Amino acid sequence: MSARRHRTGAVAVIGLGRFGCHLASSLSQLGHEVLAIDHDSERVQKWSAYLDRVVQADATEEGALRQLDLTGYERVVVAIGASVEASVLTVLALVELGVTEVWARATSEQHAKILERVGARHVVFPEAETGERVAHLIISRLLDFIEFDDDFAIAKVRTPESLQGRSLREVTPVDRYGVMVVGAKLPGETFRYASPETVLAPGSILVVEGSIAQVQQFANLA
Repeated sequence: MSARRHRTGAVAVIGLGRFGCHLASSLSQLGHEVLAIDHDSERVQKWSAYLDRVVQADATEEGALRQLDLTGYERVVVAIGASVEASVLTVLALVELGVTEVWARATSEQHAKILERVGARHVVFPEAETGERVAHLIISRLLDFIEFDDDFAIAKVRTPESLQGRSLREVTPVDRYGVMVVGAKLPGETFRYASPETVLAPGSILVVEGSIAQVQQFANLA
């Protein structure tokens, strides 16, 4: 089975354990195309009723991943937790295949170091992070994200290139983008409260608050 290349916003999730299935469900609910992969036929059958596309395959085999054409997906998440060996071999196979945005679940600091060494771009610890939070991080340029009730969020984002060199008074983020910049970390400095006179220097990081959609849109500005 082959996927079309360059599927904007598409994410492949490998491993349908507790974390993987919740992550895949959250991504799907956020409106993203999701390909779920697991070697267990019972899991595949179970989640086929809830997810658009679920495939049974041995993800440790590069040939199986090649048939699925995973290089056409913007991001691939290795959510395998039961076997460190399978997790590492899958990441290695994805890297050998040419997938650049590989996210991987780690169950320990040692596991995380191995994943990073074999080529995982991002490593997450789901025992400390919900699948929904990680889903938001995966599909956007958010550096960190905390969701509250009533569709409100606080996030850490890199200053969009188009806003660099301008003050917050000039940018007026509340009026233009619906978000409030509450903190800023300029290069070489610590985080401080933002003011209208704060200039958004290249390489600075901002703390912004607003609705989930508005925060994500601001983070994705060019």
